[in-house]
Amino acid sequence: MKRPWAALGLVLALSVFMPQALAAQIQETGSRLRKPGMSLGQNFPNPFNPETKFPFSVGDPPTCPDQGKQHRVSLKIYNVLPQLVAIPVVQGGNNAGQPLNNLLLQCGEYVAYWDGKMIGTGREAASGVYLYRLEVDGKTLLNKGISVK
Repeated sequence: MKRPWAALGLVLALSVFMPQALAAQIQETGSRLRKPGMSLGQNFPNPFNPETKFPFSVGDPPTCPDQGKQHRVSLKIYNVLPQLVAIPVVQGGNNAGQPLNNLLLQCGEYVAYWDGKMIGTGREAASGVYLYRLEVDGKTLLNKGISVK
């Protein structure tokens, strides 16, 4: 049981070293992190067991200044080592079920779904802290979620 706490301590310690310039670009609104052209919400439920969802937006909804523009979007989940654990899929809409790995999406609000299984093995992910990273057109946001079994 020491590992989840050690992992959480590592994540918190690493967040202290976040460059101030990067921190100034990120705005936190409620449970959402925002940068121009994107936002990433807190996964729900959190803590999760075994599945979770990730709300995010692409472009700047609801105004969407570039209506027809396609944005290259990736959402990946890592453990604290940081090893790739999973790539969630889009839930609902025209892209439902597609992995969020360099997927082209129009401006809007989306939800990604992760079934809690590890990529490649199909086994359920262990309890612990997971980092999820949204990348939209080369810009990134990072957040964390906790799995309990």
